[in-house]
Amino acid sequence: MNMKTWVICLYLMFIYWISRHVPDIKMIFYPTLGAFSYLFITRTFSIKDFSKMIAGASVASLISSALYLSHTGMFSFLASTLCAILIIRKLKLNAPPVLTIALVPYFAEPAQVWTLPLAVLVSLSGLLLLLSLAELVQASWRADLRWWRKKNHSIDNSNL
Repeated sequence: MNMKTWVICLYLMFIYWISRHVPDIKMIFYPTLGAFSYLFITRTFSIKDFSKMIAGASVASLISSALYLSHTGMFSFLASTLCAILIIRKLKLNAPPVLTIALVPYFAEPAQVWTLPLAVLVSLSGLLLLLSLAELVQASWRADLRWWRKKNHSIDNSNL
């Protein structure tokens, strides 16, 4: 397993721990966070693309939370689904978890319109931050390893 996998697993464990100990933010741990985590580590790291996914997920959760709180019926569910699909298409996201996030309010039943979008934004931004740090650490290790190999290779050649 690589370092990003460990970072993701530890981050999910930390978010779960927070959600268990602070009841008011239990919505921060939603299963879609796991899907986004896997999506982020299986793709080439790109802050621009991942930021676009985070923005799309946050907007989809805001719209669906507002629709849910305005009317909890099937038509608001349909409207939330359609809006999420439009967001995915408009932003050209290859991120199915955005649609899943749009459906979370209908099962988590938030009390305020801002709680789920804030949880989405904070948790996915934290994920992006940790993956950025992991990417920097891995790049640094690779650079150090190349330097060490080059140094040892030049020392070996000078002894000939």
